[in-house]
Amino acid sequence: MGGGHILIGRGTGGGAKEARLDLRYANRHGLIAGATGTGKTVTLQSLAEGFSDAGVPVFLADVKGDLSGLSQPGKPHPKLEARAKELGLALSYRGVPTLYWDLLGDQGHPIRTTVSEMGPVLLARLLNLNDTQAGVLTVAFRAADDNGLLLLDLKDLRALLAFVADNAGELSTRYGNVTKASVGAIQRQLLELESQGGDRFFGEPSLELADIMRTTSDGRGYVSVLAADKLMNSAPKLYATFLLWLLAELFEELPEMGDVEKPRLVFVFDEAHLLFDDAPAALVDQVERVVRLIRSKGVGVYFVTQNPLDLPETVLGQLGNRVQHALRAFTPRDQKAVRAAAETFRPNPAIDTGKAITELAVGEALVSTLDAQGTPTPVERVLVRPPEARLGPATAEERAAMLRASPLAGRYDQAIDRESAHELLTRKVQAPPPFPEPRGGDPLPPAGSDPGQGPGSPWGGLGGAVWGSNRPSPPAANQPGAGPTASGRRWPSPSPARSAAAWASAWARSWCAACWGPCSGDGESRRFRIRKIPAPVPDSFEFASPLS
Repeated sequence: MGGGHILIGRGTGGGAKEARLDLRYANRHGLIAGATGTGKTVTLQSLAEGFSDAGVPVFLADVKGDLSGLSQPGKPHPKLEARAKELGLALSYRGVPTLYWDLLGDQGHPIRTTVSEMGPVLLARLLNLNDTQAGVLTVAFRAADDNGLLLLDLKDLRALLAFVADNAGELSTRYGNVTKASVGAIQRQLLELESQGGDRFFGEPSLELADIMRTTSDGRGYVSVLAADKLMNSAPKLYATFLLWLLAELFEELPEMGDVEKPRLVFVFDEAHLLFDDAPAALVDQVERVVRLIRSKGVGVYFVTQNPLDLPETVLGQLGNRVQHALRAFTPRDQKAVRAAAETFRPNPAIDTGKAITELAVGEALVSTLDAQGTPTPVERVLVRPPEARLGPATAEERAAMLRASPLAGRYDQAIDRESAHELLTRKVQAPPPFPEPRGGDPLPPAGSDPGQGPGSPWGGLGGAVWGSNRPSPPAANQPGAGPTASGRRWPSPSPARSAAAWASAWARSWCAACWGPCSGDGESRRFRIRKIPAPVPDSFEFASPLS
């Protein structure tokens, strides 16, 4: 695996050639395709070992649970030994440097990102929103930006959606139509995502890209293995959306590098059809653009799928290195896939590509890569090189030992919940209403005075009767209990209950004055005309119809 290339496999018989992947063109992306059980996973593992030995970090998803054995040395097996002998290779069984990751945090270091980093476009796809709902979600993100609200986890997003629903009218005027029905639909999808464990993916500390691009002290690249077997069963769309997000983050964060001697990272999409199932055209265009441009940042993207037709033509056309395992032509669609796969290879006069695709044995493949000039090589039929790490999963004990010895141990284990949109909006809702100054009429009574009495009170005597502030006048100075008087005796201070009643009276009247204007005399209020009824029933009121 030296000399700036990775050995994929060798042909058999006289004049057979080797199939090699030139590291200078490994960032021109690639495809590993083939029916179930034809050897795609073994090919992927062999390539991952080759990249690691060349000092190239790899990020791949373990959708079946059998790639976790990369960290452990393989064991001699008759079939492996026979294949190595047939290819003239000597196997030295050893594992590769491995980092385990898990979006759910059960089988590896937790991977998190914030809601803001995910963005409304990918989040709308994750929540399976229609165009109208996606537009409302975009409005919510814009409102959060304009109001300085951090969106870190799903609690923040729920609080933001409640804010949007409560202020739908104002937001509609500013950003476009927002309906409570659309907000409710988004909230229901959030509940479904949480039930699938998606709430553990959103939060802090978020993933640092440098941690999936690490190398060992002896120059080997770490292979980051994402545990996706449980995720594929419970939340396949979360798996696909995460990979799209990570690819977009790499594109945005990494600097331009131009042509490089080897990639700085190889990124593998397994079960690639999940990325494009029901994907809107705008998202497909975005993926195609990222795949086309990210090579200049030193990242190679490799898709693993059963059928080449699972990928859009615009993406398929960007893949310069191809490994095609057997396809079964049992249906018209299968036959179309065989023809399409055969036509993507540079012809080799010695091989009937269309026929060979249906005849390939397990562990055998058609391979075409980019040569030293960057042009596709003629297709070759080869036996794939066997891997040296374990073929099969690591045990729970082996995985736990690797996590304890990981250079990232403890860095992502504990979630951080700092102040963000949820806390700010909750505090705003729970805050008591302000104590407003009247917009007309008398000022608030001074502290210690009886707000329901006196000629300045807009309620007259009625205020005391209603609000509980009609208490008897203090006794004369010469009566027992009067005070303060010259004799030194004191009038008892009002009870706590009466003080509370007095405060309530002032608070209610201030709100009345603030909302409706002065209510005394024959004055006109903002909403009601209020007039006194002549004696003999003083201090009573009759409310006319609004604005009549």
